[in-house]
Formats: sequence, structure tokens, C-alpha cells
Amino acid sequence: ALPIYYRGSTGYGVAFAKEHQADYAGKEFDDIVDAKRFLVSEGIADADRVGITGGSYGGFASAWGATYYSQEYAASVMFVGISNNISKFGTTDIPNEMYLVHERKWPWEEWDHLLTRSPIYHVDKAETPILIMHGDSDPRVSPTQSYELYRNIKTRKPGTPVRLVLFPGEGHGNRMAANRYDYNLRMMEWFDTYLKTGDRKATMPGPRPELAEGAKGAKAED
Repeated sequence: ALPIYYRGSTGYGVAFAKEHQADYAGKEFDDIVDAKRFLVSEGIADADRVGITGGSYGGFASAWGATYYSQEYAASVMFVGISNNISKFGTTDIPNEMYLVHERKWPWEEWDHLLTRSPIYHVDKAETPILIMHGDSDPRVSPTQSYELYRNIKTRKPGTPVRLVLFPGEGHGNRMAANRYDYNLRMMEWFDTYLKTGDRKATMPGPRPELAEGAKGAKAED
């Protein structure tokens, strides 16, 4: 696994943290692809068996990788991620973030630009099997972001493997140990299925065992 500190990441000074501003999902996400291509060029990674995963903004990057950059990734796991930057502004508990941190413009100043920087806009390119997971009580990135991507793929690219998993009572990240365990098992099964062979059309992993009556746990839609 290779963590990518793309431009705009913290920990490398203020100037580096601002390098992505006014280029939302632009060169910052290009950096991730450049890192993948470097590993391939060095013989470290197989170009046809690379996956991408992340949560929150990393979930946004994972959705972008499965749509805009679908040719680069054989599998994607998106967690509490963004799929539509227009609807995200109206459903998050931190609506000023887009202006203050990322774009330095308000959404109504650039609706068209924000749409083109949204994964749902590029679903017609989506050939990457994607597992989408979200807490159903997330105030930061609404679970409707995951629903939007899931429904767009199911409708527009019905041949692309996609699964949506919701964790009851969880917010912007799983707090309960059982849900963290479930999340990790699902992620590993997804990557095992698609990265070991590189077959993007492989049958999706089977469902998790049924819960006992009255028990609470993740709900999945295929």
C-alpha cells in the first residue's frame, strides 16, 4: 500500500497545503495517478491490478479514480466520500469549507465547474468495480453522496460492479468496533476479488452472513 501526499495535503508547510486551491480535483488527484504510474514504471506495481481507497476527501479521490480515471484502477473502495460537489454544499455541516479551503469561490459562482469536478459527471467512463460505504448518520458528507454515485452507476453503467453499504448509527467514520471490523473485511474481500486477477467483470464477493433477528449491522445493496 502506498499513501499519497498529493498537493494540498497538510504536513508539508502552508504553501504546499494551498497548492490545490482553485483547482478542486485537478492536479491534486493527478498526483495520485502519477504516483501509481511511477510504481508501474519501477516494476513495483502491475498496471492492471492497482486499487484505490480512502475516506472523506480520500473517498472523493477514490470515486474520482473509479470514474474520471477509471482506466487506471482495477478496483475502488470509497468511504464517506463525495460524488456531487453541488449537492454536497447544501447537505454538509461545514458549507464554508469549499470556499475557505478548496476553491476560494462560492458554488454559485461556478456551478458548471463544480459539476465537471464531480465523480457523477464522469460515470459514463466508470469501468472500475467500486464498493461504496457510508455511515447513515453522517453530518459532514451526507450518505446521499454515496446514494447518488451508486444510483448513477446502476442506471448509466449497469455492467460495472457496484455495491452500497450503509452502517446504521455511524457518522463520518465508524466508531463501533463491529462496524470497523465489518468495513475492513468488506474492503479486503473487494480487493481480493478484483486485484488478484485484474478481472473487472468478476462476480462480486458474496454477502456477509445474515445478522441474528433484532441485531443491528451494515445494510448492503447490490
